[in-house]
Amino acid sequence: MITLASDFGTPYPAAMKGVILSRCDARLVDVGHDFPRQDVRTAAFWLRETLPEFPPAVHLVVVDPGVGTDRAALVARAGDHALVGPDNGVLLPAARELAGDDGVETYELEIGDPRSSTFHGRDVFAPGAAAVHDVGVDRLSELDDVAPIENVVDLTFPDPDVREDGATGEVLVVDGFGNVVTNVPGDVLADRDAVAANGDRVPVVRSYAHADAGVRVVTIGSHGNVEFAVNRGRGDEAFGLSTGDRVELEW
Repeated sequence: MITLASDFGTPYPAAMKGVILSRCDARLVDVGHDFPRQDVRTAAFWLRETLPEFPPAVHLVVVDPGVGTDRAALVARAGDHALVGPDNGVLLPAARELAGDDGVETYELEIGDPRSSTFHGRDVFAPGAAAVHDVGVDRLSELDDVAPIENVVDLTFPDPDVREDGATGEVLVVDGFGNVVTNVPGDVLADRDAVAANGDRVPVVRSYAHADAGVRVVTIGSHGNVEFAVNRGRGDEAFGLSTGDRVELEW
């Protein structure tokens, strides 16, 4: 299996699929191609949350603001999985989650002389993903066009400051519904009926529909973190928040 994720929209992913299918008989599964354009951190977050749900696979990821520059192409082995994409940090959070205690092995994928300087998804990463699929993740090091590399671009998410009387955190992403996903762990809401969220008292609910339509709430999202949300509305607009903003919770 090869999964595909990008910020391409259409029709570019079809070209990557064509390249892969001309080289191997892998089952292809789209993770999504509507990540915010050139937003490496948002893509990295959602990949970390999504890819562990898959059985062993090769994961092709192209969110690549540095395409055509001297940034490296990367293959990351993470347990029974391999991730193929640009060396800009987008692969690493998911790779660490998939690898667990085994750790992540990183390899540089030879770029060679691609047809285009602006579409490495088709010309570099898709052929690389097909090659990794064919040889097998456990024999990745046998490929001629990969070599171990240690100095890679990393990406990590900030830690919250959790105190007895509250927590300070940051907005990691805003999902398509407008739910504001923070880095504050959801267990801080245990046994609480309400908290002050950025200064305003709001109810703590199990899920969005436990509040009336239009009511601002705080809840625990499927990722396990605190969310600022609105039942049948957009939490980002109601709370005036966007990615990277500071959030304050008090109880």
